[in-house]
Amino acid sequence: MYNNLSTVSFFKVLKNAGRILKNPLPFHHENFQKYGDVFKVKIGPGKSVIFTRDGGFAKHMLQKQHKKYAKSDLQTKDLAKYIGEGLLTSNGEKWLRQRRLIQPAFHKKKLESLIDIIKEVIQEESDKITVDKVIDVFPLMSDLAFNVVAKSLFSYTDTGNTISRLQYITETAQKSLIKEIRQPYKRWWFYLSGKIKNTHKLTQEARDILNTIIEERKKSDKEYNDLLDMLLAARYDDGSMMDNEQLIDEILILFVAGHETTSNALTFTLMLLALHPEIQDRVYAEVFDDKDGLSLINEIAEYTYTKQCIEEAMRLYPPVYFSDRVVIEDDVYNNLKLKKGNTILISFFEIHRHKDFWSNPDQFNPDRFGIDVDKKQYSDHYFPFGAGPRMCIGNNFAMYEMVLTISNMVKKYKVNTIHKTVEIKPLITLKPQKANLILCVR
Repeated sequence: MYNNLSTVSFFKVLKNAGRILKNPLPFHHENFQKYGDVFKVKIGPGKSVIFTRDGGFAKHMLQKQHKKYAKSDLQTKDLAKYIGEGLLTSNGEKWLRQRRLIQPAFHKKKLESLIDIIKEVIQEESDKITVDKVIDVFPLMSDLAFNVVAKSLFSYTDTGNTISRLQYITETAQKSLIKEIRQPYKRWWFYLSGKIKNTHKLTQEARDILNTIIEERKKSDKEYNDLLDMLLAARYDDGSMMDNEQLIDEILILFVAGHETTSNALTFTLMLLALHPEIQDRVYAEVFDDKDGLSLINEIAEYTYTKQCIEEAMRLYPPVYFSDRVVIEDDVYNNLKLKKGNTILISFFEIHRHKDFWSNPDQFNPDRFGIDVDKKQYSDHYFPFGAGPRMCIGNNFAMYEMVLTISNMVKKYKVNTIHKTVEIKPLITLKPQKANLILCVR
């Protein structure tokens, strides 16, 4: 029961400002260890945030009582400045209307038509890898994931540098936003120096590129059966379709959300497989088996242990390692009275490593997600794609892509590392750091 919450003082936050800026997770962990699963942090005069690693509380906000909670300005207004107001950044009726419109395009049956494109891109990108020397695999996985999204969205064959330009712009915009969030006291300087203005120019360039692609597609008689075709065919209840601006908002969000989280998860999975060669050998044994005669969708279904490795990597290193909610209607959870306007930060990172639920929580053990394990056992303690109505719309797309990528990589290369641990860099998403691996042709 949460009656009187312990409070971390603003003085303690200021005292630890340097390390929080660099990596807030150890500071969070120390306070969870000291104060329990729910506590309050003072972040300024009259301002506080409730922190939680209670999986039941997270499920309560994200699913059971989701109508009483909304995303904060950080996830809506701040992010929307650069990628528009789409599924990821909208709240309320607008979000619901967009979700109903777009959801069918991500149905499993619809996604099956994209699997050949996904596999083709993965093979092209994995063939570019330099072997038998130390390389940082994170940029490689980032390029791979970006190209998968681009070609699945547009069936796009880039004759110039259009896709790489879009990638540069989206990554630059994110870096700009991270600086604003982590250094709010410098925001005035970002405005005066023209940094924010320059970022807005770049994002407008991306919107212009996408608008050209959309207009060309509208004039084309050819059917591509890609995501853009599906989005252009989608209709609201009144029979109308998305205008170009809204369509661009959704495409930018698919680029950002669809490539960054996936590239993070792929890199973490490869790093963990390199650190655990016995587990990598089990993946190799699974993917080496001849799958001739099977359709791609059935081939993916056969890679059960490979999927378990990805799921376990996303438990240890969830790309979306936190989320927040603002109370929009008074609520109660376990005697904790939540008032309208309260902000709650949910630490998925801590929930995924909670020692009261997960045995040996810091150990990489894909058998936790074995096919004989009842998923209901961990439904309140595992949030790799969120939960409830706002659960990631691209979760099936991402899992298909990740299973195909890891199976392709392990079948083709033996993955080794010079490191003994996995290093992380928590930004808007949880990024890998020093992802230096050695890939040797099998």
